[in-house]
Order: sequence, then structure tokens, then C-alpha cells
Amino acid sequence: MASNTFVSRRRATGRRGAERRAADTGRQRTLISPAQLARPRGRAVYWIVLALVVVLFTVAFLGPLYWMVTGGLKTTQEVVQSPPTAFPSSVHTENYSRAWSVMDLSRLLFNTLYYAFGALAFQLLFDVTAAYSLSRLRPVFGKAILGMMLATLMIPATVLVVPQYLTVLDVPIVQRNLLNSPWVIWLPSVTNAFNIFLLKRFFDSIPRELLDAAAIDGASPLRTLRSVVLPISRPILGVVSIFAIVGVWKDFLWPMLTLPDPGRQTLNVGIYSLANGVPENVLIAALTIASVPTLLVFLLFQRNIMSGLTAGGLKG
Repeated sequence: MASNTFVSRRRATGRRGAERRAADTGRQRTLISPAQLARPRGRAVYWIVLALVVVLFTVAFLGPLYWMVTGGLKTTQEVVQSPPTAFPSSVHTENYSRAWSVMDLSRLLFNTLYYAFGALAFQLLFDVTAAYSLSRLRPVFGKAILGMMLATLMIPATVLVVPQYLTVLDVPIVQRNLLNSPWVIWLPSVTNAFNIFLLKRFFDSIPRELLDAAAIDGASPLRTLRSVVLPISRPILGVVSIFAIVGVWKDFLWPMLTLPDPGRQTLNVGIYSLANGVPENVLIAALTIASVPTLLVFLLFQRNIMSGLTAGGLKG
């Protein structure tokens, strides 16, 4: 009898515990409570608000892109008319081929790719070694150095334009003028505190046992970086590569100041300098062509971007 009473008490206690946990789960704070969502009126309001938010953000982000693509398919009169038309009355695909030839987009595209991949090479070389040194070699005043690097992110980029321009105009020690040379794009891009922070955070998440095993086998820090760290750092290296290429691709102010030679200009600066006398529909078509590569990079590598950004969030 006593054993049956004990069993029944344990069952009652278990039921009360389960009910308590269910009640705690029901009291969790959410945007809309499960009780309200279960009602027809609450469910209808929820889906209406969700649809409105999705449509609003879709129009806000894709609306300018749509106007740019369709503007390159219109005639000049239709582009400048007021009120504007939502759809082209007649499609003129020849505007894109005309923009490619008139604005010499092939040369501008080659220049931009040359600068972008050069900046990528220097960033991977210097930013990876700097992040690895701060993460694993633990230099003296390493935290202070990292803090000063991150402090530069608080400074607007336009504030640094004049000091950077004076520096590349007459580089200290070597006394060289870097204007109209690829170095004027490559060297400033190396000083990227955000990429160093991303790389350091990922390197911090690498298990210490892997590096200790490499050290026991006689590997030097450089060999460990090359043979152990870099092969498992492909996600974050992909993110840094995309940021480096897109950063050079979309930059306008710095190339405009430092590359006055028309034969060395980037895509954005070249389109701006050649815009005088070009019809608006052809200019919009050129801008659309200039935007396609970065959009393709995002669509093809968006999963890699998200996985790389979250790769160093958890240790172990």
C-alpha cells in the first residue's frame, strides 16, 4: 500500500511539473501570443501585417533596381517624361549594347577588376597575418593595438580622405607619388580593421588542440598558418574576399581623386566622367551593366556570406 501511494505521488508530481513547464512556455514573450494567434481575427491581423511588411520592404529595396533596369529599356523621351511610366511602352535592348560601346565599358570593367583583385591579394596577405598574430601569437600590447584598429571604424571615411590623399601624393620615406598607379587603390584598402576583426574572431574559435598538435610535430607558426589554419578558414576567407572586391567596385570618391587619367579610371568614375552628352536611357543602361557583377556575386555567394559571418560565433 505504501509503495502504491509513493508511486501515485510521484506521478502527480510529474504531472504538475509538466503542467508548470507548459504554462511557463505559454508565458514566453512573443510578438503575438499563441492564444491570440489561435483566434480567426488574430490570425487574419497577423497575416495582413506580415504581408504589408514584406511588400513594403520588397518595394523599398527592389524598387530602385526595377526602375534602373526598365529605364535602360525605354526611349529618351519616355525616361524624362512626367509622370514616369511603370512599364516601357516599347523595349529597346539596343540601349545596352550602345552603352557598352559608347562608354567603353570593357576597358573600365578591366580596370576595375584589376584593382579589385589586386586589393584582394594584398588584403588576404596582410589582414590574415595581422589577425593571426593578434589571435595566436599574442604580441605585447596586442589588445591595445586591436582596440586602436577598431576605433578607426568610428571615424567617417570622408574625414580620412585628405590625410590619405596627402600621404599618397608624397609617400613618407620612399618619397614617391602614387597618383595614377594601382598602388593608390591597393595600399589604402589593406588597412581594413573590420576584416581583421572578422578574421581574428574566427581564428579565436579554432581549437587550441589543433595548433598544439602542429607545434608538437615541429611546425613553425608560419607553417601552422599555412597548413592548418588557412584550410579550415575558407568560409571567413570567402567573406573577406567578397567584401574586398565589392569595396573597390563600389568606391567612387577615392578613385575619382587619385586616378585622373581617363585610361586608368574605374567603372563608376568612368561612367560619371563620360556622362556628359550621353542620353539618359543609355546612361541608365550603363549603370545597370555596372551593377550586374556585384549582384551576381551576392546571389551566388549569399549562403557563404552568412555562414562565414557566423562561423566564429561559437567556440569549439
